[in-house]
Amino acid sequence: MASFIIRDVRLFTGEATIPEGFIYVQDGKIKAVGPSSDVPKASVKTYSKPGHTLLPGLIDCHVHVDGANTVALPQALRFGVTTVCEMQNELVNVQKLKKQVLEPDTAGYKTAGQAATIDNGWPIPVILAHHDTPEVRAEIATWPKLTDRASVIEYLEWNKKEMEADYIKLMHESGTSLGMKLSKPSVELQKTIIEEANKRGYLTVAHALSLQDTLEVLEAGVNGLTHTMCDQPPTQELVDAYKKNNAWVNPTLAAVGSLTTEGKELQERFAHDKRTKGLIDEAEVGRMCACMSMSSGIGKVDYAYESVKTLREAGIDILCGSDAARPAVGTAYGLTMHQELSLFVHKIGMTPEEALRSATSLVAKRFRFTDRGRLAEGLNADLLLVEGNPLEDIDATLNIRGVWREGEICSAHKAKLEA
Repeated sequence: MASFIIRDVRLFTGEATIPEGFIYVQDGKIKAVGPSSDVPKASVKTYSKPGHTLLPGLIDCHVHVDGANTVALPQALRFGVTTVCEMQNELVNVQKLKKQVLEPDTAGYKTAGQAATIDNGWPIPVILAHHDTPEVRAEIATWPKLTDRASVIEYLEWNKKEMEADYIKLMHESGTSLGMKLSKPSVELQKTIIEEANKRGYLTVAHALSLQDTLEVLEAGVNGLTHTMCDQPPTQELVDAYKKNNAWVNPTLAAVGSLTTEGKELQERFAHDKRTKGLIDEAEVGRMCACMSMSSGIGKVDYAYESVKTLREAGIDILCGSDAARPAVGTAYGLTMHQELSLFVHKIGMTPEEALRSATSLVAKRFRFTDRGRLAEGLNADLLLVEGNPLEDIDATLNIRGVWREGEICSAHKAKLEA
């Protein structure tokens, strides 16, 4: 594996900033990091990059690699996302993706495996409304149909053994924010899932899009929410529920904007940004410029913004994740993370440093990833090099000049690095 030094750069370690520093990478790990005055003498390739900023690789804490499509992991990496956290997939797809991640030019992969679903609960009705084929029905037939503790234990043991899941995903969707009426698990069933998951050392995350659904699944004891609510303004009860659990939220603001169609203009701006040329193909651009429109006229993106502002002011951790998925038009693997960071700064009021922390060290902390998310000795050399200063201008994150996963350069950026 390659060993190298990058020096004369601004370093954001995921927690703090070194105005002018270096990083020394050896055998895929960070061997040393510090101010430029302490650069070690070593016979390795050295890059001097004044005017650039080196960050930990971004961690997208919410994607769906439907059908084990071969686009997701390479495209995510090209945009500086060195790890993706999948939130639901079937066994055969997880197995394919765990093989793909061993190839060069792919992002790292974490997974919930198969989510904790019930009969005809989310997302089954939505999937069948758009893709009702014998093949899809056969796939859905393999999903868990949880009803009681015995079925929960069977599911968790299977997910642990077969999927080797990294965390457990719950579904708690009534359809309120989508103008639908859907079956959802009882709070008691969700409590059982969380209790049994905790016994096995798992953290739990949950899908919910309305205020009431969010309150219920927080009552059940979930560690974090994979969306924020968008059906009404936030309440003090919401804040109290998050605080009671010390729970976090991954708001997926860009995806909510696609659901309500209010994010279309910003989606198009990012999709057609000239800096994305060569990193994303036209089909993916077209998908990002479309809207899911499932909450148009029902939910409001301003409710989502207001909820995140309120939770942030109350000290709740906000994590960055895109909800990128091929069926979820309005999103794109990797690129939507940059849109989400922009929304955090320009709509929520985060500082750029706070937003970058939400996509690096904070995700690693809350998901219990001890080998990534920071620039520190001994951790994976997952790196993102950008020209300019995203700590002042968050939109500089798209000025990508180099991406490394475990010390290996993404080939899409190799020429830029050598220039």
